[in-house]
Amino acid sequence: MHDLTGFQRDLLYVISGHEEPHGLAIKEELEMYYEKEIHHGRLYPNLDTLVDKGLVEKGQRDRRTNFYTLTRRGRRELDARRDWENQYVNTEADA
Repeated sequence: MHDLTGFQRDLLYVISGHEEPHGLAIKEELEMYYEKEIHHGRLYPNLDTLVDKGLVEKGQRDRRTNFYTLTRRGRRELDARRDWENQYVNTEADA
């Protein structure tokens, strides 16, 4: 996780929160969060990087639609990141 960009980490969070999301669903989710358009030229190369790193698997739903899921390694990395973040975020103080 230490070598990922913030955008790539956000992609992992979005993928983990949905069951086999396709690229457009991921794009729409991030656009709502960032409040700006996410171009395909940014989205898909970053998804491919996550696939290449073994954090995400890409499957094919049909000829035009791919879906994405976290690998076991991706889930472990995401869990480790959240544990690390929780060391610095006092959730009880926010209540």
